[in-house]
Amino acid sequence: MDAEGRHHIITDKVPVLTSEDLHPDSEFPRLGSVPCEVLKRYQDEKGRELVRVSTARPADIESKDGLSEFTVPVSLITSVPN
Repeated sequence: MDAEGRHHIITDKVPVLTSEDLHPDSEFPRLGSVPCEVLKRYQDEKGRELVRVSTARPADIESKDGLSEFTVPVSLITSVPN
């Protein structure tokens, strides 16, 4: 869910989005993580800490609506060691 409360559907190969062992008979949708690049971190007029991210880099991922940039609460961003 983005900072405005909109849900976005992102599909890709399982290893890109999760380490779960998924099969065709697994229950969907599933939560996962999406590799992204942080473009901007800021506080909005409501005092919320937000982050603008791009999923175009590093993995060229788009939502079902063709979006690759999203503004999300900073709490949704995690760091993954290289």
